[in-house]
Amino acid sequence: MKTIWDKLEKPIFILAPMEDVTDTVFRRIISSCGRPNLYFTEFTNVDGLASKGDKVVSQRILYTKEEKPLIAQIWGMKPENYFKAAQRLVDMGYDGIDINMGCPQRTVTRHGACSALIKNHSLAKEIIQATKEGAKGLPVSVKTRIGFNKIVLDEWIGFLLDQDLPALTIHGRTAAEMSKVPAHWDEIGKAVEIRNAKKLKTLIIGNGDVKSLNEAKEKAKQYKLDGIMIGRGIFENPWLFHPKTAIETITVKDRIELLKNHVDLYVQTWGKNKNFQILKKYFKIYIANFEGAHELRTQLMETTNQEEVDKILQQYESKIK
Repeated sequence: MKTIWDKLEKPIFILAPMEDVTDTVFRRIISSCGRPNLYFTEFTNVDGLASKGDKVVSQRILYTKEEKPLIAQIWGMKPENYFKAAQRLVDMGYDGIDINMGCPQRTVTRHGACSALIKNHSLAKEIIQATKEGAKGLPVSVKTRIGFNKIVLDEWIGFLLDQDLPALTIHGRTAAEMSKVPAHWDEIGKAVEIRNAKKLKTLIIGNGDVKSLNEAKEKAKQYKLDGIMIGRGIFENPWLFHPKTAIETITVKDRIELLKNHVDLYVQTWGKNKNFQILKKYFKIYIANFEGAHELRTQLMETTNQEEVDKILQQYESKIK
């Protein structure tokens, strides 16, 4: 049976899962600017989904039809909770499940989760198997890095490829490198060679430092990749995935209007279920790269509700008409 990974035209361009960023609201805002071929959720803790805090954690896996096709990315420590989470995600109508084996944050790796699994093949294998069993045929992929403290590409990527995955996304840095050095795209290219040598069909998706759709196309061609995942590049250009919208053509009014839409949709969707302060991390995405942006953003950071944001933006717009 064909999965979403088989159906999408190659190379696949994907919006990366990002903590407290790629929620249902942000994905819909990006859809209004230019859709990627595939969306991922922000990463969701399977142990949290199985706990008394489930109501809050479940906000991470809410979605609308506008955001399809959509992969749910999960992380955690207990294989039995991966199994349960996978069952739930199947029932919710997701197109696939991805396991986070790449997050380098100390808060999760000190417990042995995410990129720490690079050092624990037995648990990684158990987690993949439990997720597959719960997924009932829904494709289970993995997103990872090229090593933990050092590059261990042959050992780690070779191991993952042996797990019969439909797709493997590789961020071109070790966990220790965080985002402090340029991504090692040559290592991602080597992963393709390892895949080919094994004569496998696993799709290899590259990730790291890509800032435009043209760059994504170039990287896919240069390294013979099946797709490119873009994360922080979307912060500089929400229209990044639109094939015909150049960033130079985006006006200040376009940016302000998009921010208004984001704030409105955020309040409509979350109400009092999410702190308004979380919304402020998005302000720099829209209010940047134009004269007076810093001053305007400073004012917006002092707001506490939608009404205050709208008032400040209306005042600014009246000055530029």
